[in-house]
Amino acid sequence: MKFSQLAKTMVLGLALVLATSAFAANKGSLKVQEPITVSGQQIPAGDYKVSWDGTGSNVEVSILQGSKVVAKTTGRVVDLNQSSQYDSAVVKKNSDGSRTLAEIRFSGKKQALAIGDAAAKMDAQESSTK
Repeated sequence: MKFSQLAKTMVLGLALVLATSAFAANKGSLKVQEPITVSGQQIPAGDYKVSWDGTGSNVEVSILQGSKVVAKTTGRVVDLNQSSQYDSAVVKKNSDGSRTLAEIRFSGKKQALAIGDAAAKMDAQESSTK
């Protein structure tokens, strides 16, 4: 009896550790130096948390300041040739002078998030090469 109870406890503990590590893998930090637009929503300069659900080209991205969601958008997980040295935002400068978030890179990770239009362009390029 004691062995089966110990085994159940170990299995539950392992499941909890795996679930926690999988959840933690879908989070990161974002520091914005100047106001940027994310899917039509302008966010001011500041420190944000990023979380996403999904993998590949089907990702729902939330940008949070504290516990408040300040922007939601679609995205795509993309592979990088080498891991990023820093958390960073790749920003596209628009013809009117505004700036739009195109990609988020995370320190020590070989993957990044392509955001909004940048993700859509990647999907279109992939479709045209098939």
